[in-house]
Amino acid sequence: MNARRAALLYNPVKVKSAPELIASVTNRSARSGWAEPVILETTVEDPGQGITREAILRGASVVLVAGGDGTVRAVAEAMRGSGVPLAIVPSGTGNLLARNLLLPLAGHEAMVGAAFDGDVLPIDIGIAEITRPSGEQESHAFVVMAGMGVDAAMIAKTNPRMKKHLGWVAYVDGAARSLPSAKPFRLAYQMDGLSLQMARVNSVLFANCGALPAGIDLVPDGLVDDGLLDVALIEARGPFGWLAVWRKLWWHNSVLAKSRMGRRIVARARNHSIRYLVGAEAEAASPLPQPVELDGDEFGLAARIRCRVDQGGLLIAAPAGHRLAPRRP
Repeated sequence: MNARRAALLYNPVKVKSAPELIASVTNRSARSGWAEPVILETTVEDPGQGITREAILRGASVVLVAGGDGTVRAVAEAMRGSGVPLAIVPSGTGNLLARNLLLPLAGHEAMVGAAFDGDVLPIDIGIAEITRPSGEQESHAFVVMAGMGVDAAMIAKTNPRMKKHLGWVAYVDGAARSLPSAKPFRLAYQMDGLSLQMARVNSVLFANCGALPAGIDLVPDGLVDDGLLDVALIEARGPFGWLAVWRKLWWHNSVLAKSRMGRRIVARARNHSIRYLVGAEAEAASPLPQPVELDGDEFGLAARIRCRVDQGGLLIAAPAGHRLAPRRP
């Protein structure tokens, strides 16, 4: 019988301690009686999908990924339905999927260990079918959320050099340059193939899960293993509209919603700057093409986007005994 083998896929731009990480995976493989690991780097031409397929073809029993949220997204896209677990080594800017899974974020040893002797948990993975203004269609995976509108414009206007040095805080700069000129746009949307609805929004988000850095819950009820897609329609109404959006995100979602009493207060509040919908599938279209983003990476302009989740489509390696976030009562 062939020995088991780990594969380490990493982004050399994001991972500054690559030699230590490689040594850790190599030493752990030897101690566990596994074959020598497959070590592959992402490139500009191959952000992760190609090397992931190569690792699986070379017999990887588990894949460790180290990089930014974009690297995790690309690797997860290629691993969808493979039956091979993915171990997320914390690195990069936001560690968004790792945060939503409540995985260890300090150092790499805990997740390296999880790859070899941890538990395997099935989670959902999002699928976004994008229709370009030309009519051309593309399909991509996302693990946290997809967005259309000002959130994608904000990401597009974030300074890459600032992001490299400041991490997720750099998005504040992108927001400062995007929000003043952000105008609502007309949106036609449909949930689960039901009747078509119309709205004016600044952004529409399709979330597999919704926790962001700094304790912000963009989608407070979003769970990564419930087989459902959470949709947020965001509209900044009036001269203080963005303050209302921020109040909804920070005070209502991230503070009050954590307690039963707080949720009662939120239920009586009249802040309608964000509307939430839940279903298995959602589709949205705008007469004016809008920028789109997947897991924090810009994906150009789209006239239409259709999103769904593949329930249990991705396997995650986690420390033994690890539990995912429970649904709020």
